[in-house]
Order: sequence, then structure tokens, then C-alpha cells
Amino acid sequence: MAAQYGAHEVMEVHEVLTDTVDGINQFQLYRPHTRDQQLRSILDKQLRFMTQEYNNMVQAINQRGMSQAVPYRTVRNANPVYGLDNPSSLTPNTSLDDMDDRDVASGMLGCHKASATMRMTASLECADPELRRLIQQGAINCSEQAYEVWQYMNQKGYYQVPTMKEMTTSTMMNTYSSANTSGLAQHQYQ
Repeated sequence: MAAQYGAHEVMEVHEVLTDTVDGINQFQLYRPHTRDQQLRSILDKQLRFMTQEYNNMVQAINQRGMSQAVPYRTVRNANPVYGLDNPSSLTPNTSLDDMDDRDVASGMLGCHKASATMRMTASLECADPELRRLIQQGAINCSEQAYEVWQYMNQKGYYQVPTMKEMTTSTMMNTYSSANTSGLAQHQYQ
């Protein structure tokens, strides 16, 4: 009897599910330290979604009838604020009591960034197209959740976006131009 999944797929799914459990547990640890209602709402919404996504993946691999990957829906509520405005210095907390909303949001952001990268890498090891799409959507979901947290952090001044002089930005962005594609098609058929 042929195996249901390849060895790489099994190991990658194991890593994705373990990472998801760790993320859910991490977010539960953050909840008591969350004071801002907006951040608490984001955390709770994301925690519910992460738990549902975990359950969907477990169900999909156990029943071999892949369920549809559900996209994370977020509201784009603010335009990014660019530039530095007196950023505060950061140091590690000396006590658990020192943890604040900036620490919680930063931890959430880091969790989603790491998970997005790990999931996209895991999808590259999947032979089963449905499993691959499920894990790819998980990477996109982590990216969307990270952006939602980033928007909150940027709005509160916790994550400021440095900029360069306009001349430097313009020079770098205008360095590139469109490639000539007329010769490419001829080489493919010769």
C-alpha cells in the first residue's frame, strides 16, 4: 500500500502544526498583559482564527479530504506613517510585570513573521497539491495577521518606518527599467 503523504510532507506538517500550537499558547500568555482594548480585540480575533485554522488542518490531514483553506480577513484601517518621531529606546524587561502593550504587539508580530516564513518554506516540500495550497494559505494568513498587528504598532508609534532622503529613494527606485522581451520568446522555440 502506497503512503498517503511523502516523508517531507509529514515532517513539514508536523512542524507547521507544532508551530501553530506554540503560537496559540504564546498568544494565550500575552492576553493578561494586554491593556489596550484595540490590541486585545486583535489578539482575541487572531487567537480564534489560529485555533480554527489549526483544527481545519488537523481535520484535513486526518480525513484526507482536504478542507478549503480559509483566508484571514483584516480591515486596512490606517495609512502607514513614515518617518521617525523620537523613537524610544528598548531594553529587555526586568520583570514579567513590566510587559506592556508594545511588548505584546511586538511578540505577536514576531510570531506571525516567523510562522509565515516557515509555512511558505514548508509548502515548497509538499507533493500533494491540496496540502500545498492549505499550507500556502496559512503563510498568507500569517502575513495578513502580521500586517494587522504592524498597523496597530505603527498607529501607536511602536513601529516607526525610517525613510531616506527623497533624492536617494528616487535614485534607487528609478534604477530599474522594463526588460526587452521580444528576444526571449524566440530563444524559447529555437
